[in-house]
Amino acid sequence: MYDYLLGGKDNFATDRSAANKIEEAFPAIRTGAQENRRFLLRGVRYLAAEAGIRQFLDIGTGIPTSPNVHEAAQGITPEARIAYVDNDPIVLAHARALMVSDPRGNVGYLDADIRAPEAIVGSDLVRKVLDFDEPIALILSAILHFIPDEERPAEIVRTFVEALPPGSYVLASHVTPEHEPRLRPASAGYRDDGVRTRPRTAAEFERLVFAGRGLELVPPGVVLVSRWRRDPDEPPAPSPAEVSAYGGLAKLAG
Repeated sequence: MYDYLLGGKDNFATDRSAANKIEEAFPAIRTGAQENRRFLLRGVRYLAAEAGIRQFLDIGTGIPTSPNVHEAAQGITPEARIAYVDNDPIVLAHARALMVSDPRGNVGYLDADIRAPEAIVGSDLVRKVLDFDEPIALILSAILHFIPDEERPAEIVRTFVEALPPGSYVLASHVTPEHEPRLRPASAGYRDDGVRTRPRTAAEFERLVFAGRGLELVPPGVVLVSRWRRDPDEPPAPSPAEVSAYGGLAKLAG
């Protein structure tokens, strides 16, 4: 569905149906998806160019929409290594067909669910692609709002962070209802298609991902994704109601 909202062509009828239902209730959903994607790419470029990160673990990859994480990272650091994780085999089939690594780096694809973090960080594939003795950027882009509170998202995040070596980073974004009251009803479009969502406030998002984990937020901290280190050559940022997603990047101490 994310690919459809971004204007991609690698999506399915069920994706389009769910997206159209949400768009009826929340017409700015495409703008929000596009701003989240820009945030993700800015974050990856910062990690590769300024933080010196060469390894990325992207959870909940989704159907590939170019430019992807490895394209952004390897465009700066050709030897960058990226492990993509998704629980949809169709997504991974597309990823393997469409996402090709720079020969100086490495890209791998794992069929796994975010709800099984131990299996992900301990998998042979992830361990083959990534060196857990060196810093890694964990990417949780627009994925945690699909984990309701009863599924213990904080424990999931903690398990991932505890597996990271010192000097690693966590890049995350999350849908919020704070600026657009129609967003909560819009999430019914997901529920009707069997997918639950849990929009969270900025404070809830920060507690869920960054607080009490030995993570230090990179300025400007947790902000709307459209306001996180926006490039001067980007168009003016949309209104907060159109964006309706927070993002942040933090470094693991050590």
